[in-house]
Amino acid sequence: MRYLDVDTPTRISKIGLGTWQFGSKEWGYGDGYAGSVARDIVRRAVELGVTLFDTAEVYGLGRSERILGEALGARRDSVFLATKILPVLPIAPVVEQRAVASANRLGTRLLDLYQVHGPNPLVSDAATMRGMSALQRVGLVGEVGVSNYSLARWRAAEEALGTRVLSNQVRYSLADRAPEKDLLPFAAAADRVVIAYSPLAQGLLSGRYDRSNRPANRVRASNPLFLPENLDRANELIVVLREVADAHQATAAQVALAWVIRHPAVTAIPGASTVEQLEGNVAAADIDLSDDEYAALSAASDRFRPVTGRAAIPAVVRARLRR
Repeated sequence: MRYLDVDTPTRISKIGLGTWQFGSKEWGYGDGYAGSVARDIVRRAVELGVTLFDTAEVYGLGRSERILGEALGARRDSVFLATKILPVLPIAPVVEQRAVASANRLGTRLLDLYQVHGPNPLVSDAATMRGMSALQRVGLVGEVGVSNYSLARWRAAEEALGTRVLSNQVRYSLADRAPEKDLLPFAAAADRVVIAYSPLAQGLLSGRYDRSNRPANRVRASNPLFLPENLDRANELIVVLREVADAHQATAAQVALAWVIRHPAVTAIPGASTVEQLEGNVAAADIDLSDDEYAALSAASDRFRPVTGRAAIPAVVRARLRR
């Protein structure tokens, strides 16, 4: 495993574990997964040097936090534990109350990273960060983070807190490179962190799916990336991923992860449906992409132009109705 070069009491692994799927019905993994497989995944992750574990109060309406906390057990002190508040009314008293509730579900006295799950357009960061500051003063929260924030809002949150807002968790992959415009340069220059969620574009970059084999679960079925037209458009990128993967005796998914974490300020939090998938994700940290390979992947990514936004809505609705 490799780790970020950032000053935190517990090192942050370059490959973490996202746990949205723990206890969340929308992923369709079932009670057997939540009751057994998820715990096995967590325990194996710790054995392999994974320290960053990311969850949220909204994942499974608290079930993800409970499953993760129980699975970590005595291993808790060896990891960097992160969760998120759903910012429905993120004023100071609510932030403080929700942090206590999350810590109780996780079975911990310290949230290493407490994140705002998204910007609230009606509540200023000043109101939210007053609660975060109080949590830091009493020792319940170590670091503060945000998610899905623009650079301007990230900076505003940091100014309101009066100290660093360590991280910004955003979608980042070969299929979505928007953070490269300003978030990654800021993180690199300011000793901050970008946490990449959906680093495999919800599995698109694994090469498992095509027009004749589309995903069945509700999360992916609602993602325009998995429309037949977009799966066709992704073919060239998948071909390049496989070519680079062959050179490293790896998989397309592993190469896609290696590309994401090549940036020094980035850590990735892919999910895992099996222990074997987790092990494959972790192995991506050992892949050293050459400059030419990185450039070839980036160029193929530049040429991938999926249909998204409003233009994709009718097709997504039709696809959902057919299921």
